[in-house]
Formats: sequence, structure tokens, C-alpha cells
Amino acid sequence: MKLMKESLYEIKKSKFYAYSYEVDSIDDINHILEVLKKEHKKAKHIVYAYKIDGIEKKYDDGEPSGTAGLPLYNIINKKNLNHIIIIVVRYFGGIKLGAGGLLRAYNTAGSDVTK
Repeated sequence: MKLMKESLYEIKKSKFYAYSYEVDSIDDINHILEVLKKEHKKAKHIVYAYKIDGIEKKYDDGEPSGTAGLPLYNIINKKNLNHIIIIVVRYFGGIKLGAGGLLRAYNTAGSDVTK
């Protein structure tokens, strides 16, 4: 597993820390998520999507359905990426973004780490 890129996107006091990793197995993914959960203990949401050959998953971690994991998953498919996980760690800033705002924020954060 290898960190490819990381970035920070901020909107309305919410912070979105995005990461992309090159991965070869579910064990790699579980290890990365474990490390990030320890590193970001106070984060409100840790959202991700991955693809390793035919194995794909998207996870919203409590965000409204389709507003978080799906945009990351769509980035992976649109760019024909493989052996990748995109993770976005969100710290809630106190201002609700709404479904459209969340969708745009996760899409922007995920796109930043796959350029």
C-alpha cells in the first residue's frame, strides 16, 4: 500500500481531509482505515470507496445515502482507476451543507487526490 496523494478542502467551517492510496488487498484497506481512525479520533465521518479488480465498495459512514461514498466511487469508475481507495475524513464545522453541498464537497475532495 502506498499513499498517492492527500489534500484538505474546507467549506462553511467543515474540513474534508482526502487521501488516495494504492492498494492490493482488503488487508491493506483495513490497515489504512485503522490508522486513519486512530489519527482522526474526533472526526465526524470517515467515508471511502475502493476498487481492487472486481471488488468494489462505497461507504457513507452516517452521511445521507448517496452524498459521500457514491461520489468517490463515481470518480474511481469515471477515471478507470483500479487498486485504489479514496478516503475522505470530515470534521463537521457546525453548519449543515445539505445533500447537494455534501455531494459537491466529497466530489471536490475526492477529485483533488486523483489528479
